[in-house]
Amino acid sequence: MADATQLGVAAAGEVAAVLERIPAETVERMCDELERANRIALYGVGREGLMMRALAMRLYHVGLDAHVVGDMTTPPVGSGDLFLASAGPGAFSTVLALLDVAAAAGARTMIVTAQPEGEAPRRADVVVDIPAQTMADDRGPTTSVLPMGSLYEAVQLLFFDVVSIRLRERLGQRPEEMRGRHTNLE
Repeated sequence: MADATQLGVAAAGEVAAVLERIPAETVERMCDELERANRIALYGVGREGLMMRALAMRLYHVGLDAHVVGDMTTPPVGSGDLFLASAGPGAFSTVLALLDVAAAAGARTMIVTAQPEGEAPRRADVVVDIPAQTMADDRGPTTSVLPMGSLYEAVQLLFFDVVSIRLRERLGQRPEEMRGRHTNLE
């Protein structure tokens, strides 16, 4: 039986190792796209979807017009907007369908993925590569201590918070301004 503390330390080390492999330019390019967008519609499936919801919340906290696809209040996208989806393994049928809808409406498209050669990244205007294990590559001699796509998802959470910090800095906001947009309905 594995020691829980050792598993946690190993998992944290794996997350740090992936974050170290992501060039700083990747964050800046993502920030450029997010700042430029009139509206941002975010989408992901499963646990990746939860990370996209977390990013949508942070984007709202920095004052951007961000929405989660599937929520009843999500507006349509069009020219000047950004559709941002996660497809860690490179493709999901819903992501591919929504990419087509967003592109046909004139929105820019961005895919966050661990498989930059996948079908979804090939269709997107911008690709954010997070080089972490997903369910596409969770079998074999060198796998994460975390199950299935958890390494990718854990990295997403921290990476997205780094993006929100850089956006806050780029927009000239103080942490208190970001906090001021947090809901009081909890």
